[in-house]
Amino acid sequence: MKIVRMIVICALGFLSATAIVGAVPLIIYPHGQPWQMSQSYLAHSPFHSYLIPGIVLLLANGVLSLFAMYETVRRRSGYAWWVAIQGCVLAGWIVVEVIILREIIWPHYFYLAFGLVLTALGLALTREARG
Repeated sequence: MKIVRMIVICALGFLSATAIVGAVPLIIYPHGQPWQMSQSYLAHSPFHSYLIPGIVLLLANGVLSLFAMYETVRRRSGYAWWVAIQGCVLAGWIVVEVIILREIIWPHYFYLAFGLVLTALGLALTREARG
């Protein structure tokens, strides 16, 4: 299970880095300028800018994954559940994003699979924590 923990730590680090890199420009430039993102993507959402989605992305996938990674590195009680929860949050984020955008692009497949794998690895690590 040591290898699984190391994979999880790396995966959470990657997720937090990509979430932060994606969220910060959305918060600083809420009208989508740095990524050349059209406001039309928000047409079927309750948002008028990318500010709120950027904040939610930062907290749900950036900060939460850092917290889960910290808990995993420290092997704190319940850390495996935080990994599984982060996987579920990421998968949920992607599903909601696809529904709102009404479009699927390759990163959606990647991050949905990533979330499902994190969930599965977190659940596998609960066995180690029990044993």
